[in-house]
Amino acid sequence: ALRNPPFKVRNADLSQPGSGAALLEDERPEILLHCAAVANLETAEKNPALAQRVNADLPGELAEASHRLGVRMVHLSTDAVFDGLKGPYTENDPPNPLSAYARSKRAGELAVAAANSRAIIARVNFYGWSLTGRRSLAEFFFNNLSAGKTANGWTDVFFCPLEVNTLGDLLLQMAQEGLEGLYHVVSPESLSKYDFGRGVARAFGFDEALVKPTRVSESGLSAARSPDLRLSTAKLARDLGPALPGQALTGQALPGQAAGLARFQRQFVEGYPERLRALAA
Repeated sequence: ALRNPPFKVRNADLSQPGSGAALLEDERPEILLHCAAVANLETAEKNPALAQRVNADLPGELAEASHRLGVRMVHLSTDAVFDGLKGPYTENDPPNPLSAYARSKRAGELAVAAANSRAIIARVNFYGWSLTGRRSLAEFFFNNLSAGKTANGWTDVFFCPLEVNTLGDLLLQMAQEGLEGLYHVVSPESLSKYDFGRGVARAFGFDEALVKPTRVSESGLSAARSPDLRLSTAKLARDLGPALPGQALTGQALPGQAAGLARFQRQFVEGYPERLRALAA
């Protein structure tokens, strides 16, 4: 629940078949941005039926309803649909999901594409401030480093994380510009999770030495992780072109890692995390 949010809130148990479509029927929005998911890899591994319901069946139902009602749909998928053996990946590369989470998200992509050919399917990897302050990888590093604690970062997992407010701007722009189909919506710059942690430290002036290098093989996690999830953003840059936020000012189609972390740091200085947490009941 949210406390006095500046927008309308509707509640639904999306694990129940038909609940999301009924909500869409009632509201008839111009754009549906579908973000709901079982996103914790360990949870999905322990409960694959729930992951299949929320990550695959539900998106298919919403895609069918949005197509029938004439609602523009943007569906969030994941870079984890790839096995991480050859990055950087384009939208034409065949997925090979390794975990229950990744398999359910790939099934969701296929369900959405089959039910609504006009939908946008966005493969993403993002970070930012959350209602709890403990959801994103950037918050993990910030919380530990700001307290003077060490934080482990994997040196053998590579990704292209994008600051979440920038992601939101891009997804809205994509829908308004009438884009359709599959897109990689991530930063054009890749790095290891260890180097991302060091980037957080630099952005806030923390001690980079507190970020300790480790390997995913040493983590003891049950769900398999793909080592190289670099995604190509060439298709998005080509199709959205000059409409990309900030392109006219910077000459760069999508923000790199330093720019994203600088925005993350500015939000902290401006009190954005506190305003978010104030919404939490």
